[in-house]
Amino acid sequence: QVQLVESGGGLVQAGDSLRLSCAASGRTFSTYAFGWFRQAPGKEREFVAAVSRSGVTQYYADSVEGRFTTSRDDAKNTVYLQMNSLKPDDTAVYYCAARIARYSSLSVQYEYWGQGTQVTVSS
Repeated sequence: QVQLVESGGGLVQAGDSLRLSCAASGRTFSTYAFGWFRQAPGKEREFVAAVSRSGVTQYYADSVEGRFTTSRDDAKNTVYLQMNSLKPDDTAVYYCAARIARYSSLSVQYEYWGQGTQVTVSS
């Protein structure tokens, strides 16, 4: 089992950058693939990015491709989401999720979730 805690959210202006962190508990961090999802008010939760267990492979939603980068630091048991060129449409609660399997863009396939961190982008 793993517990996830996100941090790094905040209020920024369009064009700014933010880096979200997801700290994971437990000693089996390397066995998990991680995904990032977001949910805006009145909308369904949507996939943002994922990173494989090895960290070699990343996968992105079309809406963030080229602007967002996800990575992992197994020595720190932490996953990151670097968000550049932020847009008002990126405003949402961002969630980190983990699964003991290949990375996925489907939220239902993730077993563990963090509490979320709010990102607000003003125009």
